[in-house]
Amino acid sequence: MEAKKPVFQFLWLFFFVSAYHNAFMRRALAEGVTPEEAKQLRDEVSGMFYHAFNGYMDHAFPLDELRPLSCGGEDTLGGYALTLIDSLDMLALLGDKERFAASVEWIGKSLRFDINKTVSVFETTIRVLGGLLSAHLIASDYATGMKIPSYDNQLLNLAEDLARRLLPAFDTPTGIPFGSVNLLHGVDEHESKITSTAGGGTLTLEFGVLSRLTNDPIFEQVTKNAVHGLWARRSKLNLVGAHINVFTGEWTQKDAGIGTSIDSFYEYLLKAYVLFGDEEYLFIFQEAYRAAMQYLYNDPWYVEVNMDSAAIVWPLFNSLQAFWPGLQVLAGDIDPAVQTHTAFFSVWKRYGFTPEGFNLATLSVQHGQKSYPLRPELIESTYWLYKATRDPRYLDAGRDMVSSLQYGARCPCGYCHISDVESHTQEDHMESFFLAETVKYLWLLFDLAVGPDNLVENGPYKYVFSTEGHLLPATPQISLVREHCSYVGAFCRSVGYKEDSHASEIATDLLEANGSRFHEGQAHTGLPLYSTFESTPTAGLIKGFCPGLSHGQKFGISYITSVDMAYQHEHASDGKPTTLQSRSVAVVQNQSSDDSLPENDCDNLHESSEEGSESKVPLPSQV
Repeated sequence: MEAKKPVFQFLWLFFFVSAYHNAFMRRALAEGVTPEEAKQLRDEVSGMFYHAFNGYMDHAFPLDELRPLSCGGEDTLGGYALTLIDSLDMLALLGDKERFAASVEWIGKSLRFDINKTVSVFETTIRVLGGLLSAHLIASDYATGMKIPSYDNQLLNLAEDLARRLLPAFDTPTGIPFGSVNLLHGVDEHESKITSTAGGGTLTLEFGVLSRLTNDPIFEQVTKNAVHGLWARRSKLNLVGAHINVFTGEWTQKDAGIGTSIDSFYEYLLKAYVLFGDEEYLFIFQEAYRAAMQYLYNDPWYVEVNMDSAAIVWPLFNSLQAFWPGLQVLAGDIDPAVQTHTAFFSVWKRYGFTPEGFNLATLSVQHGQKSYPLRPELIESTYWLYKATRDPRYLDAGRDMVSSLQYGARCPCGYCHISDVESHTQEDHMESFFLAETVKYLWLLFDLAVGPDNLVENGPYKYVFSTEGHLLPATPQISLVREHCSYVGAFCRSVGYKEDSHASEIATDLLEANGSRFHEGQAHTGLPLYSTFESTPTAGLIKGFCPGLSHGQKFGISYITSVDMAYQHEHASDGKPTTLQSRSVAVVQNQSSDDSLPENDCDNLHESSEEGSESKVPLPSQV
């Protein structure tokens, strides 16, 4: 039963946002960023990166993070040059071969993880493990243009060593990992058994990539088990809470939302499907997304509700929610993404930054949540919406964000946290993600406007961005669904497989190397998630599934694409940028078990759109 929404409470907010939206659009048309200004802004953002990076290297390295006001350093995670590791792929993105090579060489020679430090499993995975894997994939491949001749898998070896030191955290009855682990001694006997949903469910990309690079399935298996452990304990409304006991599986905080403690759980469901081709992640994402849009969405905002009753418990815009419009671009649900981004950006415009919490009932900063720790989420969504629509309003938004950071957060040796968005009081701290994400998405935004010439847009691969902004390429070794038998935890090691991966003609016409399309004033990406969507064709189709058990075969359901989607799939190769409507995926009970496949038969791969296989699902536009 759908929860009753507080229509009256939010009706006046709608008028507020609509009025602001109209004024913003008029301003965008009148003051749009010119190509020359976009180039200047891109170069300015590059200068921002080097101001902060040089400040770190001169005053904080090899400590974890920079104190940008006092020009000092501090160890905040594990004492292993965190900011340098987090910055590696940004150096590569900027084409800085000299500093990229020097940094990789130092890390390979000097970094060790056999240290008596208790670290966050989540933060260590997304920042350190992800940073090492991304840099390894760039440094080891001539196709990236950043190959280091002397490089010999040092970063991959470090990544594997680190991941093995994190594995003891997964030894729980539910499969959901502890929040922290000691890199030398494992999990402390007094370690808390309470962890967040995001902490347990945002590990699949990094660990999955590592499994494919090392041919050891254990890393992927434990993180997928963690996702299973969380999803199995969802409510009847298909909502998950914020915190859970990893031993009993009991929810200790039942507030469901898309922000703090849950956010990247949703993100990694979809991105794991995009990167690995595992249908089960898509199925879970579809169910979770549908529930979020039904119970959490109060157009254009999102609220927190009780996961069992859907009763609103917290009418708050949390700054971590700002990633959501970007995820919706990837999912192909553009219209609500545009509306929500406009609402979120109105908060930025009001204060110059987004506070950690903005009360939707009082339209004021939430008490105790006045800070802005240089978060990237709203900037990330701005980049994705511009990539999808080419609407100049997003360049204007990016310009405003650059101005806010330059005039409000810049300090002697880097960029400072803002402890109070109303007074713009600076705090002596700079998170490593400022270099890994915040300036990265700003730089990509303006480079895209100029005419992109970078690894992401014009490189040899499609890239999925981790939740820390690290570049994970869809190489054959990582992304061929033929290589991974879903649900049975086995790898397909036969050598005679045929790669059947291609982009449609529509995708070929895109200016961006991957992503979505803007055509005749509408954004087109392509994952029809549920029946209220009016989305459009897939940009970048991957055909072929490893013939392990499909989700439909395992659970007695099958996916059937609609006639409209099938038509587009057959006729998109005629060279014309045809735009068709796509509908929801129909889910039907299997009438027989005849279509079951052998669990480990990975020798006969054949998938074709013309055959109309029941296990087929429409794919999202790639990241």
